[in-house]
Amino acid sequence: MRRRALLLTLPLAAPFVAARLAEAQPRQGAPQGAPQGVPQLTPQGPPHEWVFGVWTGGQYPPNDWDTPACFGSPTVIFTRDIVMRAAALDTAYRQRTIETVALQPNGLEFRFTPMAPIGGPLGSRLPPDIGFGCDGNPNVLRVERRGPDEIVFPGCNEFLSALRRCVKG
Repeated sequence: MRRRALLLTLPLAAPFVAARLAEAQPRQGAPQGAPQGVPQLTPQGPPHEWVFGVWTGGQYPPNDWDTPACFGSPTVIFTRDIVMRAAALDTAYRQRTIETVALQPNGLEFRFTPMAPIGGPLGSRLPPDIGFGCDGNPNVLRVERRGPDEIVFPGCNEFLSALRRCVKG
């Protein structure tokens, strides 16, 4: 019962979580407050730290990426341990737990924890939109960086357009 309540409230909470992520996540290359000339000791972050946040587009060309409305209906949300994506025909976000992240020459490769098939009246199977439609493997996502606030998912037939990071306008 608790799991159903969480799944039902996730679409309602996603815009609020996305807005908090955008406020808490410093922009890459932004000064951290130390005086110039003083070396900063920064802890080593995860390799996918630059992609944290809220992204729009992918399933359609991105628009309104620089307005507050972008945070209301993001397409993909990246966090430290989870990637959430919008489903085309459902209000709930599909959530995938990150198993590993590998650096690529121009981006990242995510490997997700394999999902167990869900039992139903027609047998056990995975939901059709559990992955990103990439190369027939729902447990792998390749992210290619096109600019400071633009990425693409090469080889993903469900995300043909570029994605833009939602930023405060």
